[in-house]
Amino acid sequence: MNNTIRIDIWSDIACPWCYIGANRFRIAVEQFKADNPEVEFEIEGHSYELAPDTPLNFEGSEIDFLVKHKGMPREQVEDMLGQMTGMAAAEGITFDFEKVAHSNTAAAHRVLHLAKEQGIYDEVLARLFKAYFEEGVNMSDVAQLGAVLDEVGLNPEEVEDAFESENLGEAVERDITRARMLGVTGVPFYLINEKYGVSGAQQPEMFVSAFEQVLTLEAEGDQPD
Repeated sequence: MNNTIRIDIWSDIACPWCYIGANRFRIAVEQFKADNPEVEFEIEGHSYELAPDTPLNFEGSEIDFLVKHKGMPREQVEDMLGQMTGMAAAEGITFDFEKVAHSNTAAAHRVLHLAKEQGIYDEVLARLFKAYFEEGVNMSDVAQLGAVLDEVGLNPEEVEDAFESENLGEAVERDITRARMLGVTGVPFYLINEKYGVSGAQQPEMFVSAFEQVLTLEAEGDQPD
């Protein structure tokens, strides 16, 4: 029986559901490992851009972007974001959509690939989520990113180099292309053992159930006819 679960996760830094989903997924893995210490997890994060049409020089909040750029009614936007803020607060996550500097995230994803190479992907992603949704950091501003990521092991020079790296840009594009090939149209998206897809910021118990089902299916598949 294979006791390793591989999970590939596609997410975007500017996606509030990805922030919530990352928190719920972490809780699920911790719970599952506590009950199944023999099971190992192999987890890899991947890039996805929810709003690649965001101008690099866009100046404004999330509300401004959805109202002015997407044409949504302001009242609808404020109600939607208010509900999401309350939901996140119940899970210990802060959203400040008045402060959020809506950003094109393409370059920041390059930084995430650098972080993956250095073995600090999770720490950098968590810091970027907090910077974006709580602190109003612009994800396309290399100086702002350099300042916050210096706290978690990437110095400003490395961040600046990542912004300009064609190789890292190609890595981001490979992630996005693979997502398209899998039929992914929204994030977060979780691919378990390269076979089973889970969409959305599911509750921890749903993830735990999915882990159990996958191990059962894999075990049944290993049995002789």
